[in-house]
Amino acid sequence: MLVPGYGGGSLADLPGALLAALGVHEPGTSGASSAPETTAEGPGAARDTATALTPSNDPPLVLEPAERVCLFLVDGLGAELLRSHAEAAPFLSSMVSRTLTAGFPATTVTSLCSLGTGLTPGEHGMLGLTLAVPGTGHLFNCLRWSLPGGLIMDPDQWQPAPTVYQRAVRAGIDSVYVGPAEFEGTGLTRAVYRGVRYVAADAVGDRVARVHEVMRAGSAHVTVYYGDLDAAGHMTGWGSEEWLRQLAVVDDMARRLAEGLPPGSALYVTADHGMVNATEKIDAEQVPELMAGVTLLGGEARARHVYAERGAGKDVLEAWRDTLRGKAWVVSRQEAVESGWFGPRVRDAWLERIGDVVAVPHTDLAITAPTHNPIEALFIGYHGSMTAAEQHVPLLEVRT
Repeated sequence: MLVPGYGGGSLADLPGALLAALGVHEPGTSGASSAPETTAEGPGAARDTATALTPSNDPPLVLEPAERVCLFLVDGLGAELLRSHAEAAPFLSSMVSRTLTAGFPATTVTSLCSLGTGLTPGEHGMLGLTLAVPGTGHLFNCLRWSLPGGLIMDPDQWQPAPTVYQRAVRAGIDSVYVGPAEFEGTGLTRAVYRGVRYVAADAVGDRVARVHEVMRAGSAHVTVYYGDLDAAGHMTGWGSEEWLRQLAVVDDMARRLAEGLPPGSALYVTADHGMVNATEKIDAEQVPELMAGVTLLGGEARARHVYAERGAGKDVLEAWRDTLRGKAWVVSRQEAVESGWFGPRVRDAWLERIGDVVAVPHTDLAITAPTHNPIEALFIGYHGSMTAAEQHVPLLEVRT
């Protein structure tokens, strides 16, 4: 089990390090720190504080000073995956490299929020792809930002912590995000990128051009996103012909970004998670032992949040442990929190977002739920767990 290195070598530590490289020093914004206090309390918030006293052994993440920084965020570019196909990405492989851990679960919504706030999952509350909304009996999809029956979730309520972009603006730094037009103004974007100036660009060449334009115009804190590598990995598997083609696109995009940056700039390339190719799938909905006493099946295939009927938590835990023995780490909510999976601290308001049982495969197993997510059940590539292939993400650097 690769528990994320919160407080030194995780994605939650990168935003503060980038701001520090620009000369903005903020005590208490690293991944090991407490979240800024908020007044938001979700329905059904737990009353008892649960903390994990497991500090990271990693040294603090420190980046060299720069006049401008550009963060190239590549969805699904795991460090282990890149090393396995270094020949397909010669520019990326030539960059100065170190390795970070994604955070748990190793999934897009959680990592984007860690990168957007500089907080651990337990502090920002985006604890998985689909989470129970306490007191409602509904699952909330944090990626699609959707609830059943047309119900609406306020991004400021679900994720109330200040973002790194808001903090950059307060420090007088123009903070820009360059990404697909379809994501501008979505609930997820509002939750994790509040305060950023969103510049929409779809084609790879347009994204590169927009980055160069805003940085030459004086923007010192720029993020650019590319998501097609992850999509290829899900549908055809990482290492497939289509995945390798997308890796070559990423490599060329990084090279073009670096070549056009103003003097005194630093380009960093990282990812939100890695990936494994599933060699076994279990349809949890078709296994009576896994569904007995279960009200909601959340999370995703490699990081399941299992919500139990009142009083059934112990039986559900035992059933999932017995059924998945030798294939998955299966723990109670309290065990996951106390082991530091979500960070050194989980805010009281977020505790009931976590499943009564958390099931995390350590083999190449996917635990699917086709009724609620039929497309996910068809995937080849998955992520979310605490294996090296999913947790390790690169932090690559080149300076101009």
